[in-house]
Amino acid sequence: MRFAVTKVCGGGAKARAGMLQIAGSNIETPALLLSTRKGLPAFVSRDLLASLPLPDSLLLHVCPTHFMEGPPSKTISNVGGLHHMLGLPDHILIAAAGDSIESLPTSEASNKFGASFETPAGRRLVKPSDYMELISCMKPNLWASLADEVPAWVTEKRNKVSVERTLRWLDACIALDEDSGANTLGVVVGGSSIEQRKLCATEVSKRNVSGFWIGGLGLGDSPEERCSILNAAVGCLPPEKPRVVSRLGLPEEVLEGVASGIDLFDSTYIYQLTMGGFALIFPIDMVGKEMQNGSLNNSDGDFTKINLRATTYRKDTSRIVDSCSCFTCQNHTRAYLNHLLNVHEMLAQILLEIHNTHHYLCFFRLIRDTIKTGQFDRFRQQFVQDRRAYLAAAVI
Repeated sequence: MRFAVTKVCGGGAKARAGMLQIAGSNIETPALLLSTRKGLPAFVSRDLLASLPLPDSLLLHVCPTHFMEGPPSKTISNVGGLHHMLGLPDHILIAAAGDSIESLPTSEASNKFGASFETPAGRRLVKPSDYMELISCMKPNLWASLADEVPAWVTEKRNKVSVERTLRWLDACIALDEDSGANTLGVVVGGSSIEQRKLCATEVSKRNVSGFWIGGLGLGDSPEERCSILNAAVGCLPPEKPRVVSRLGLPEEVLEGVASGIDLFDSTYIYQLTMGGFALIFPIDMVGKEMQNGSLNNSDGDFTKINLRATTYRKDTSRIVDSCSCFTCQNHTRAYLNHLLNVHEMLAQILLEIHNTHHYLCFFRLIRDTIKTGQFDRFRQQFVQDRRAYLAAAVI
């Protein structure tokens, strides 16, 4: 894996564009990791993945703890790893122990032996040796070390313990790794403590890791705390290695992360939108352009999305977004999706996830373009202002 920063915003800003060379593919950053359940997006099958923008859709976040209940790790290894089992030899699999759907970290049950996760099969304690056995069988392109993630409300003492455990488990994972950490992403934790975040980031950067995974966000922290945490952690990390962050999903949260210098985003935002029946509609073709077909002024959305379950779309024969080139917008109408949602047909989630994934990947492409042209700060400010103005008008 190779990573190079190709453009940094001027004026002291931290937003940057880069190039990630991995598994024979060149991925421009900032980029999105598509969340998966046992290796594939929740509603997009292997054959439908090809309909998504390339190479942006090649990055997949996989969760090793999803595979603890089967198939057996030995079976995955005998097949040749997760790439071969899924039939996705060209995709880039990035593994991390937890996610925000089926493997939630539970700090109160973690101990010195391992991290605890809430899974569909119950609470599971994962030791570094167990975790590395899964990693060695799955053979992901990159993997994040096991970490003790804690919510924002824990004490300073608990934050200190989480850092100590995470560093100890990182050393244990590297010692058990066949490649001695060559494909490892060191996890930076510390809760809401700026001091512990800086300490953890400094110590992790001393290890033989390929990049950094900033964890523990989205667990009760406020937007103000999150901004301070990101800036503190990123400030202690070397600039030549990629940085990944988890649980930042909203468009304005992504923009905040990019402004702090984050390169890759692991998010379940698309999954949550799809399950709720929402479709993304904000403009992605140019900065400040108003939405087409009146979506921006629709009371059933919030400037970024619309609720296709609403009765107002029952006879709406327009596309979700007129200018969108995804399979859903090219072949189906809002009225059809409204019908599918209200009769509880699973095709609704399939079509919605295709559109939302396509739209969000194009959003990341727009972010990269604004960084390259030096317009990122202007774009970010305008996007946030438009959203706040819309919400204020909706309240009135």
